[in-house]
Amino acid sequence: MFNVFGFYKFKQLKSLKENKSLLQNYLFKKNIRGTIILATEGINATISGKPLDLKNIINKIKKLFNFEKFDSENLSKSKFQPFHRSKVKIKKEVVPMGLHLFSKNKKKNNHIEPYNWNNLIKNKNTFILDSRKPFEYKVGTFKRSVNPDVDNFKEFPKYLNKLNKKKPIAMFCTGGIRCEKASLFLEKKGFKNVYQLKGGILNYLKKVKKKESLWKGECFVFDNRISVKHGLVKGTYSMCSGCRKPISPKDKKSKEYEEGVSCANCYDNLTKVQKERFRMRQKQINLAKKIGTKHIFQKEFNWGKIVKIIELN
Repeated sequence: MFNVFGFYKFKQLKSLKENKSLLQNYLFKKNIRGTIILATEGINATISGKPLDLKNIINKIKKLFNFEKFDSENLSKSKFQPFHRSKVKIKKEVVPMGLHLFSKNKKKNNHIEPYNWNNLIKNKNTFILDSRKPFEYKVGTFKRSVNPDVDNFKEFPKYLNKLNKKKPIAMFCTGGIRCEKASLFLEKKGFKNVYQLKGGILNYLKKVKKKESLWKGECFVFDNRISVKHGLVKGTYSMCSGCRKPISPKDKKSKEYEEGVSCANCYDNLTKVQKERFRMRQKQINLAKKIGTKHIFQKEFNWGKIVKIIELN
């Protein structure tokens, strides 16, 4: 069993290149996988590993950057390692929006705990904003929510400028970090009643019982679990190998769906050459299953038996 830990912290960071190298060494030594993004405004990460190893890494990160605690954190479990590798990246912003956020920028605490969230969004006067990408929205969302339908978060401010200042805005995203940026933007524009779900959807699905929940569907996650349900257990979605978009069991019944090749979303956009290449890749995966190992495109991969896969071809 693996622990999966997502967190972010807005705090001015220095010596990014030096700290990147230190973090890479930490992750390698403890076989921790996932992605850590560093920027002068803070850190954003989702990492996974064995419970004790992951706990040690988290403590090292807090000590390295002198964090007492993270702004937000989510802990869940997975039966398999949900990441292929570990990556530490340096970027201009932890969320690309053209707006730098430090803890001192925000004037008020607008975070709503999961157990208070339902009361806020049940109010018919509340505008419920799903700040994620369209494909995430299709996997699951809250009742009455509206999605801005933008694929690039840098375009999000254009949408936010059109919102009604008089209406309360209830904003949510997967773990909360996108809402931190968006709520600051709205605050600077003079919006008074902007609220965000503390810890994001993941925190809500973890703490709110299914029978009391207003969430519909599943929640897309950026790892090989693809989606999670209430209690943060693995969901039913998988990933189309042709377009890298989540697909449901219902989507797999489409005549355009072919395992490892295409789905209804991408079938007409793929060339014959691409489809044939994807079929060959799927053949490699099937061969790997036969000899009891994993292919690189599966959830886990055993490099020790790759020679056998090649020889079988």
